[in-house]
Amino acid sequence: MISLELELNGAKITCDVEPRESLADFLRERCRLTATHLGCEHGACGACTVAVNGQATRSCLRLAVMCQGQSVQTLEGLESDPTMEVLRRQFHENHALQCGFCTPGMLMMARDILLRIASPDAAVVREQLSGQICRCTGYAGIVKAIVAAGQVLRRAGAAKN
Repeated sequence: MISLELELNGAKITCDVEPRESLADFLRERCRLTATHLGCEHGACGACTVAVNGQATRSCLRLAVMCQGQSVQTLEGLESDPTMEVLRRQFHENHALQCGFCTPGMLMMARDILLRIASPDAAVVREQLSGQICRCTGYAGIVKAIVAAGQVLRRAGAAKN
């Protein structure tokens, strides 16, 4: 076992982990943060997307020990995040989910997109989502929701200035 210290959803934690334990397994099994879904376990589907030091990361491909001293955010840690609040509302209003399996990873990636690109259009969103797989929706609602969220956030930013 290896002692791991990291910041998880804003709280400092210390835990013993196996050297080969994935970040996804660590989050789900040890921390009980089950919004991080395991789909392919090869980094291809994006269901396990979390933020490590603010960057979208496939948690199935990263060992937990690689996060020593780093900051990890899961969907559960973004409950009151302003960008995530807008995204959740737009996903609801634009029917951007069906079975829900991909939704946590999709929301994490959508937030990442909006933090990097102020107001993306549909083509940019589709390109940025190319690593996220949804087998139910056909992506139309997801793309529409992210574009709409970008517009809402842009208007809110303009209103503050």
